[in-house]
Amino acid sequence: MHMKSLKYLVFALLLPLSACGMFGSKEDESAKWSAEKLYSEARDDMEAARYESAIKNFERLESRYPFGVYAQQAQMEVAYAYYRQGNKEEAVAAADRFIKLHPNHAKVDYMYYLRGLINFNDRLGMLDFVSHQDPSERDPKAARDSFEAFKLLVERFPGSSYTPDALGRMKYLIGALAKYEVHVARYYFRRGAYVAALNRAQAAVRDYQENPAVEEGLFIMMKSYDALNLHDLRDDTERVLRLNYPNSAYLNGSRRIEKSWWRIW
Repeated sequence: MHMKSLKYLVFALLLPLSACGMFGSKEDESAKWSAEKLYSEARDDMEAARYESAIKNFERLESRYPFGVYAQQAQMEVAYAYYRQGNKEEAVAAADRFIKLHPNHAKVDYMYYLRGLINFNDRLGMLDFVSHQDPSERDPKAARDSFEAFKLLVERFPGSSYTPDALGRMKYLIGALAKYEVHVARYYFRRGAYVAALNRAQAAVRDYQENPAVEEGLFIMMKSYDALNLHDLRDDTERVLRLNYPNSAYLNGSRRIEKSWWRIW
């Protein structure tokens, strides 16, 4: 081979190696970072809403310094970063992992609280029930998961600083879920699915006894029994409704209420 051609070939083979040296990746750049440096960079990423980068740096920190003072904090931060990123599944998985690995950690109560926040949706009570979408197709699973997570926090850590807020959110979720059941019951009744309406109304009355939505749930039960020609059960339900809500507009002004009730859908 001609010496000049060989010179170019060697240069071509060395070029990629030179390029790697000239333009090192961020992974290589972080390889020599201390735990403090990795944590600082990750926190800067969090504050700048660079959640993907923050997660990578927290995970590098945990991997390289698994027994350091920052490792457990990094695990908590990863869960929070996924939450802020909107990645619910990964956020729950990270929180669950921390709880499993560190059940006696001083801040494990925050992980229970975060699990509740991940699935909490403060717009649940304002769902667009005036749309034509079947409300039974909406999945309230996230709200129920959120409630159960807050419930665990309250039961296991009654003195936690997060418990008062969790209790408030639980109260909101109960109201929202009760309204959801009643809305679905009303939807089915409006469409003549009286058995389905009855079942959903019964669920609301049974599961949310202290909630104001129970009043309408009893009314839907009464109307559904009537539509099914189950008059004895209709009369029994009406007695319960009158006993618990003696001033109920659903009974005392039923024509006015029923007209507006039908117009909702």
